[in-house]
Amino acid sequence: MDAHSRGRADDIDPADQWVLNPQTGNYELRLDQSAGQSSPSAQSSRSTGRRGAATSRTSPSKASGAAGPASSAGSRTAGVPGQRRRRAPGAPDGPGRGGGTPSAAGRRKRKPEKSRKKKALMWTSGVTAGAVVALAITAFAYYEHLNGNISTVDIAGAGSGGFKKDQAINILVIGTDKRTGDGNEGYGDKNSAGHADTTILFHVSKDRTNATAMSIPRDLMTDIPDCETKTPEGTKVIPGEQRVRFNTSLGQAGRDPGCTMRTVKEITGLTVDHFMMADFNAVKTLTTAIGGVEVCVGKDVDDKRSKLKLTKGKHVIEGEDALAFVRTRHAFGNESDLDRIKTQQQFLSSMIRKMKSNETLTSPSKMLDLAEAATEALTVDTGIGSIKKLQDLGSELAKVNPKNITFTTLPVVDNPAETVKATVVVNQEKAQPLFSMMRNDISLTEVKKKEKDAKTAQAALLKGARAAASEVRVDVYNGSGRTGGAQATINWLQNDQGVLKSSNKSNAPQEIARTTLEFAPNQADQARKLADLMGLPATALKQGTADAGETEPMKLTLGGDFKGAGVPIAGPAKAPDGVQKVVADKQVCAE
Repeated sequence: MDAHSRGRADDIDPADQWVLNPQTGNYELRLDQSAGQSSPSAQSSRSTGRRGAATSRTSPSKASGAAGPASSAGSRTAGVPGQRRRRAPGAPDGPGRGGGTPSAAGRRKRKPEKSRKKKALMWTSGVTAGAVVALAITAFAYYEHLNGNISTVDIAGAGSGGFKKDQAINILVIGTDKRTGDGNEGYGDKNSAGHADTTILFHVSKDRTNATAMSIPRDLMTDIPDCETKTPEGTKVIPGEQRVRFNTSLGQAGRDPGCTMRTVKEITGLTVDHFMMADFNAVKTLTTAIGGVEVCVGKDVDDKRSKLKLTKGKHVIEGEDALAFVRTRHAFGNESDLDRIKTQQQFLSSMIRKMKSNETLTSPSKMLDLAEAATEALTVDTGIGSIKKLQDLGSELAKVNPKNITFTTLPVVDNPAETVKATVVVNQEKAQPLFSMMRNDISLTEVKKKEKDAKTAQAALLKGARAAASEVRVDVYNGSGRTGGAQATINWLQNDQGVLKSSNKSNAPQEIARTTLEFAPNQADQARKLADLMGLPATALKQGTADAGETEPMKLTLGGDFKGAGVPIAGPAKAPDGVQKVVADKQVCAE
C-alpha cells in the first residue's frame, strides 16, 4: 500500500514514490525506497500492467477481482501523477535521505546557469531583431509616405539636367498666388491659375562657401521665350511674348515653372538647375512646423488688407500671421512691391536661421513635422522629385554658412515707357556686374579681401586712360578648348561692343588654363579698354617691353576660364553701389 494509506510513513510524499529509470527512460512507482530499479523487461511488463489497470478502473467489477498487494499497487500506477521526494525542513542536500540511496540519475537536475543565460540571450536577441525589423518597416513606410506627398512637374528640358556636387547650383524658388489649400479662398485672384508672384534665384557657389539669393520683381517688364511644355495630351510649345510682366511666365497661357526657368535664364544668363514652387499653405505649414519665425517691426502695424497686426518690436509668428507678414504691401516702406520684397527677404533670412538652429535640428518632432510640411507644400521638378534626391540637394545647401547667404534684388528702374509708374525694367548698368558676380561665385558679403587684392594688382596695369572701342586692335586666338570660341568673341566684339579692328586667328598652338592679353607699353590704353569689356583680371594682362607699331594688334588668347562670348572672364571685386542686400545671419526690423 502507498504512503497515504500508511499515514505518510517516514515523511514520504506520494509524489516521491515515482523515480526515473535511466535504462528505460520511464518513471516507475517504488513503495520501498531501498528497492532497486527494475530492468527494462520488468518496466515493459509494468507498463503493460498500467494500461490494463487503466482499463480496470473504468470497470469496477474487474478491479475488485484483483488479489494481493502487488496487484493492488499495480492497479494504482495509472492514477498517480509523476512524483518527487519531499525534503524535510533542514535536511541536507544529497542522496538517500530517510532510507536507501537512490541513483543520482533518478533525481531531477537543476538546469545549469549557463543554459539559462543562453536562453535569455536568445530571447532578448529575438525581441531586438523583431523591433529592428518593425522599425525598418515603419521607417520604410514613412519614407514611402513622404515620397507620395511630393508633387512634381516634368519641365521638358528647361533645366540643366540636374545639379552636381562639384559644381555651382542654381535653384529657382517660386511663390505662386494660386488659391490652393484650406483657408486660402480669400487670397489672390479668384479666377487665376496663379502667377510667379514671388521669385528668387538662389545661387550656391561651387565651393559652397557662399550663396546669393536674388529676388526678381513680379512687375518687371521682360520678354518671355517660347516654352516647351508637357501636357496630358502631349508636348506642345507655348509661344513667347515680348514686353510683358515677368509674373505671367507662370500659369498664364498654360505656362509651367519650366517657362519661368527659361525666362530667368534669358534675363540673367544663368542656367537654372531646378525649381521649387510653394503656395500660400507652404508659408503657414512650414512656419508652424518649426515653431514660428522671429520678425522685427520698427513701428506698430495694422494692415486691414493682409490682416497683419503687430506692435513695435520683435514677435514670433506662424501660420496665418506669417502669411500676412509676407503678403503685406501697405505696412512698410512706400507700399510698393519692391519694399514688400525687402520684407520677404528679412522673413526668409530669419526662417533660415531658425531651420539651422539647434532648437530645430535637435528636435525629432520638429524635423518630422518639417519633413511632412515641406513634402506636402512644395512642388518640384522631376529631377529632384524624391526624398533621396531632395536629401542630396539639402545636404549641399546646408554646407553654406548663413553669414555668407546674401539676399539681393535684381537692379531695376521705373519703366520709362509709362506715365503712371506701375512696372520696372532691368537697370543693365548695375545688373550685369551682379550677374557676373553670381556666375563667378563671388559672394556679396566676402568682398573686402578680394577687393583689396584686386586694387593692389590692378594699380599698376589698369589705372589710367582708356582708348575708344573703335581704336582697339586685337587678334583673337582660341586656346580654351571651346569650339568656335574665337569667332563667337569676334562677333560679340564687333557687333555689340564696336571693336571693329579685331580678327579671328583660329586655334592657339596649345590650350591654356587662363585667358591672356599681350600688349606693348604704347597699347596700354587699348588693353585697359578691352579688359573692361571682357572682364579680364589684372593677372591676365601681359605687358611687353618694346612699343608696337601703329597698326600692330594686341594678342588675346582665350583660356580655360573663357565661358562664352560676352561673359566676363572674372567677376567684379565688389557689387555696384546701390545694390540692395540683406544678410541671412542678421535681423533687420521692417520699417
